[in-house]
Parts: sequence; C-alpha cells; structure tokens
Amino acid sequence: MHRPAFGALGLATRGLSCQMSWMKWFDIPPVWLVGALIATYWLSQAQPFGLSLDHAITQFLAAVLIGGGLILMLLAIAEMRRKKTTVIPHLEADYLVQSGIFKRTCNPIYLGDVLILAGFILRWDAPLALPLIPALFWILETRFIVPEEDRLRRKFRQDFHRYAEKTLRWV
Repeated sequence: MHRPAFGALGLATRGLSCQMSWMKWFDIPPVWLVGALIATYWLSQAQPFGLSLDHAITQFLAAVLIGGGLILMLLAIAEMRRKKTTVIPHLEADYLVQSGIFKRTCNPIYLGDVLILAGFILRWDAPLALPLIPALFWILETRFIVPEEDRLRRKFRQDFHRYAEKTLRWV
C-alpha cells in the first residue's frame, strides 16, 4: 500500500513537488513585470493626476526608457544565446557571460525590466505607481539575482568572483 509522504506543513510531498515545479516556471521576471505594468495601468485609470510635464517631453522620456529597457534585454539575450547558455533564471548557466552588455552590468535583463516599468509609469502618467519601481527592484534582487549569483558562485568560483568584483550588479 502506497502512503503519501507528508512534509512539515502536512502536505503530500508529491503534490507539493508538482506545485513547486509549476510555480518555478510561473515565477519568472516577465510575469512580475507584467503584473507591475497591469497595476500601473490600473492606477493610471483609477487615479488620473495629469501631473506630467509637457506631454511631448514625457512621451519622449517614456519612449527612451522603454526602448532602452528593450534594447538592454535584447542585447543580453543575444549574448547569452551566442554563448549557448540559458536565459531562464531558475536554470543553471552553462557559461559565465562576461562579454557584450555584461561588461557593463551583471543584470541587463533585470535592469531592462525596471526601465520598462519606469517608462510606462511616465507614459501612462501614473505617479501613484512610482513605489512599484523599488518593489520590482526588491523582487528581482531577492527572488532572482541573489539565487542566480549563488549558483554562479558555486559553479564558476574564481571566475565569478573576479567578474563580480569588476562589474556592478545593476549599473
């Protein structure tokens, strides 16, 4: 007779394992960014302030931030593909990418996420959404960056140490 194993929380571990696997794939930076963008849009519609500078200036700045964020992401993804390593945060990297945009920042994709959010806050004139910027920083750092760095540190040891010493985490 098969008995389910129960963990500390009293949950069957088989079901918990399946749920954790699903959550691992759902818990990715684009999902957090989309959630922040939905909240930003909702705040812009629920509490329109009209506080922006000249409309043309804010739209230009928003386009620069959004475009800059997308460019950072595309450059990083292209470099990671060129080095044949994963862009998925929960998977172990096959290669420590230190070239291209990674010479300037260790986390260009996450930096791109934050720039895109800031751009849409400007674009949609949603000053009440400004606290989402540090919130997204915190989520990206605690849920993705620190665990990724731990995996890279264990796998690439001295190479990662030298890279982290000379390259900033964000900018």
